[in-house]
Amino acid sequence: MLFRVDPASAVPLGDQIAACVRGALADGSANPGERLPAARELADSLGVNVHTVLRGYQRLREEGLIELRRGRGAVIVPGAPAPDRARLVERVHAVVAEARTLGLTDDELLSLVRTSLAAP
Repeated sequence: MLFRVDPASAVPLGDQIAACVRGALADGSANPGERLPAARELADSLGVNVHTVLRGYQRLREEGLIELRRGRGAVIVPGAPAPDRARLVERVHAVVAEARTLGLTDDELLSLVRTSLAAP
């Protein structure tokens, strides 16, 4: 699995790391049961703080995509969402990031989504 981050991006580095894993799930280059790199190892290779990697891993854990176990590290959960769902989650994150870049409030974004859901 390839991890890339752009320090100049408005997207927080931890979110970029989580996006790399979501993208790998979406394109099939990562599979359930696969172990992610140790946080310290990944931080060193990306030139970021270990807590940045842990924030990305925590976000993935909250989304139900990985398990974090002491001594075992981060592992993609069996039964992780199908690639189509992972792709959709990645797109949602991109939309939220774009909305923040444009200065939209959460309520404005939710209103746009509700309007889209109501459209035929």
